[in-house]
Amino acid sequence: MKKKFSRPKLLKNVPFRYCPGCGHSIAHRLIAEVIDELKIKEITIGIAPVGCAVFAYDYFDIDMLEIPHGRPPAAATGMKRVCPDKVIFAYQGDGDLAAIGTAEIIHAANRGENITIFFINNANYGMTGGQMAPTTLIGQRTTTTPSGRKSELAGYPVHVSELLAVLEGSAFIARGALDSYKNIVITKKYIEKAFKYQLEGKGFSLVEMLSPCPTDWGMTPQEALKWLRENMMKEFKLGVIKDKWNNA
Repeated sequence: MKKKFSRPKLLKNVPFRYCPGCGHSIAHRLIAEVIDELKIKEITIGIAPVGCAVFAYDYFDIDMLEIPHGRPPAAATGMKRVCPDKVIFAYQGDGDLAAIGTAEIIHAANRGENITIFFINNANYGMTGGQMAPTTLIGQRTTTTPSGRKSELAGYPVHVSELLAVLEGSAFIARGALDSYKNIVITKKYIEKAFKYQLEGKGFSLVEMLSPCPTDWGMTPQEALKWLRENMMKEFKLGVIKDKWNNA
């Protein structure tokens, strides 16, 4: 019998700590698979976030840096400039990237830093108990918006990918989802392209991934997938948002 499916070499043989139905484990696997397939393990350095994926260094079998909340793009910039022959990626959640890290991500993209960012959007602060995040939907209930997010009080969901796409320095911006086999395959292609653009020196790339958060949404994994499809995908449209080097 031929073996068709196995653990990516880049992932350590340890169990994930993520909640059942969480998308972080899928995102980790996709990134690991692409690094294995591109054969760039020995030159890749990852930057772990503050948030649910804070323990990414326990899972990826490469050099990992642990960076203060919101600052991974700044650290990735410094690392890439000091070590231009390395492949540098940062992994961030929506609270880490879209709230406290807003300045870092915008200016890294605007400068066209030759780094790769993976942005997990689950529409709340997952690790700290499910508070409202910049990406929380209008009407969505969180621990800090128990009656639902109201635009007159908290503004509107921030569309990070669209915001970064208008900056001249950004090269590749795409949004995928971790809800189905089809969308996972597409998201993996985005991840591969983002890494290839860095290898080719084409500039800043970011892949946003819509991810379920059953625990903080107060849902079963199945309910969370349904809610993501019926609500998040309407607000945050999937697809390539900018491809500076392939506009055809």
